[in-house]
Amino acid sequence: MTATLTLPWVLPLAASAQAPAKRPMTWLDQQLLRSASAPAVSPDGQWALYALSTPDWKEARSQSDLYLVSMTRGLPSTRQLTFTRDKNESGPRWLPGGDAFVFASNREAPAGQAGQQQLYVMRPDGGEARRLTDAREGVSTYAFGRDGRWLVYRSGKSDEEQLYALSVEAIRRGTPVDSLKPVPLTKHPTGVGSWQLSADARRLFFITADTVDRDEKARMEKKFTVNVRNAGTPVASLWMVALPADGSPPGAAERLTRDSTMSVTAFTLSDDGRWLGFTGVPNDRYKRNITEQGIYGDLYLLDLPSRAVERLTTNAEGAESGFTFSPDSKVMAFSASDDMSAYNMKNQRVYLRAVADRGGAWRKLGDYDGDVSAEFWSADGKTIYFNEGRRATTQLFALDVASGTVRAVTDVQGAVRVSQDDETQRLLVNYQDPTTPAVWYTAPSVQALGARGQWVALADPNAWVREQLALGEQSEFTWKSRDGKMVGGVLVKPVGYEPGKRYPLLVAIHGGPAAADVLSFNGGYGAQTYAGAGWVVLMPNYRGSTNYGEAHKNGIVGNYFPPGYDDIMTGVDALIRQGLADSTKMGAMGWSAGGHWSNWILTHTTRFKAISSGAGTSNWISMYAQSDVQRNRQYYLGNKLPYDDYEAYWRQSPLKYIKAAKTPTMIHVVEGDPRVPSPQSIELHMALKRLGVPTELFLYPGASHGIPDPRNRLVKSVAEMAWMNYWVLGQGSKFAWRDVLKTLEDVPPAARPTVKGP
Repeated sequence: MTATLTLPWVLPLAASAQAPAKRPMTWLDQQLLRSASAPAVSPDGQWALYALSTPDWKEARSQSDLYLVSMTRGLPSTRQLTFTRDKNESGPRWLPGGDAFVFASNREAPAGQAGQQQLYVMRPDGGEARRLTDAREGVSTYAFGRDGRWLVYRSGKSDEEQLYALSVEAIRRGTPVDSLKPVPLTKHPTGVGSWQLSADARRLFFITADTVDRDEKARMEKKFTVNVRNAGTPVASLWMVALPADGSPPGAAERLTRDSTMSVTAFTLSDDGRWLGFTGVPNDRYKRNITEQGIYGDLYLLDLPSRAVERLTTNAEGAESGFTFSPDSKVMAFSASDDMSAYNMKNQRVYLRAVADRGGAWRKLGDYDGDVSAEFWSADGKTIYFNEGRRATTQLFALDVASGTVRAVTDVQGAVRVSQDDETQRLLVNYQDPTTPAVWYTAPSVQALGARGQWVALADPNAWVREQLALGEQSEFTWKSRDGKMVGGVLVKPVGYEPGKRYPLLVAIHGGPAAADVLSFNGGYGAQTYAGAGWVVLMPNYRGSTNYGEAHKNGIVGNYFPPGYDDIMTGVDALIRQGLADSTKMGAMGWSAGGHWSNWILTHTTRFKAISSGAGTSNWISMYAQSDVQRNRQYYLGNKLPYDDYEAYWRQSPLKYIKAAKTPTMIHVVEGDPRVPSPQSIELHMALKRLGVPTELFLYPGASHGIPDPRNRLVKSVAEMAWMNYWVLGQGSKFAWRDVLKTLEDVPPAARPTVKGP
């Protein structure tokens, strides 16, 4: 029986005093933005739990607590449930029935093991949390069975984790942690990887390696830590184990896949418990252990009663994703390229087939000039919903299963992403726009999504932004490119903009290139801080970007830079013609593909006074082998290997034209970046030094494509702006560490919003 929750009293998420005068946004404001996790909806659909993460700038960490909110009353009903100042709570999950919830926390972690988390149970109407687990290595993942019998969790050393179950009945009785005896569900010699409970909670499915390379494990333990590129690893297979019932022990684990030519990487279960769809990647060390492994994987269907396996796709280079079953488990769908015969960037389509129609033909659906995918279904199985970009926005779309037609469900001047809670079918909406950092809402129906007035706000972590910050006006901007094609992007005007006055221009170029800037909050590498300092910011969705159709997305294939370059420069010219931008005061910046184009701009025009290049390529020939992706590079550069046509790669490399470079250029890259490795930036920096072009190179510690540490992200932003101010505006003295260091003592009180609670 579903419990009804009554709260004695609630307080709003944030209380504001008399509003102070609004001020421009700073780089530190960007670092202090809070984030709310996706709400966990109660079984009766009336309440939601979420974790709120708050950065602690001085301690260089973040801290999270749990909150409760009514799905019908929204923000005014918000109540803070946990208050661990130096610890974290996360991942709340409702007990079946909704009378209590479980969460993970490090509140009792031993000294030096801050990352270790145990599970706790708590009532939503108050009281102390009670610990449920005492796992030596902590708990990594957990879930409830829908039948309400078991709480299953994973714990153990890395690569040795096993699954355990706790009785929900014992949890409800208040059994102390010392008396709560976890039931071991697996004792697998290679540990348990990803796992999932069946809809009826009677079976548990997991992926695990077939063997353990003990020598490999031993050499790492003994500090022989050399990294072998694309090292061979054991094949992973799919297994199943029956959960215990009526006091009986769990069943023996059963192996479900036995094909040694491929490795299972992911799976999806049908609600009726009969079918399991999974992805298998060829047992080839050079295809399995790379970032692009998805393009080599294929889909398979397992009939659980008979254990028969049907191979669904046979693509040499195709990337299927989003495998899903209809609510009645009779139809299956996935998304893939409109042409699955080879790797390409054509529009994604939904492929659909009756599950039982073994060997039957797939229907290809989606009459939309954009990517169509299968994210969630209507209850009657007649409609598939998906989120997708449209020009400078993102919207929710509906795909009619019968006709294959696509229609937009939402029409917002912002960025919206809608999901559906699996158990209650309640809709959750994540929304942001130029003046609103991400806010979580719910809507009573799909039809209500078209009317913002019917949305109920559940979590608004950064309401202080609207109350305290003066923001530049942000809008979609369109112009005609050199070849006559209309191009779009996002334009941010300076705070206090005066018509007829010309302003310094910053061109902020997004990465990807298969991505797009939209009307979200503070895009363009912190555009609002530049707007607050009197800059116009243009974020161009140049050729190669998404959201403007397949031809636009593929418009750079085989001729990577020139079309996008023309799009960017004609956008600049349009702003100059309109009297908005000062042609003598212009800078450009970008990261990843945005860094690629920054380097091309550097070597093809002297119109800009300063450039900041982040993780950009300089030499496609060396980049091909250095990067963790090759097929993508090959496609964009003409579908030839560099060893077959070095000239094609060199002709499209900024370094070929480096002697034309005159613009002062700051370069940023993570030292261990796998995607655009740091040698690309080092090559560029060396060339500029030898040619006498003013340059600086900042190498950030880490092994990721983005800067992992928030303090170093602040360094990048402050240094970049100082570079622009010096070379474009003739102000300041380039970069000074004092400008960064003072932020440790100079946190404005208004930028430290507090959460009010009992």
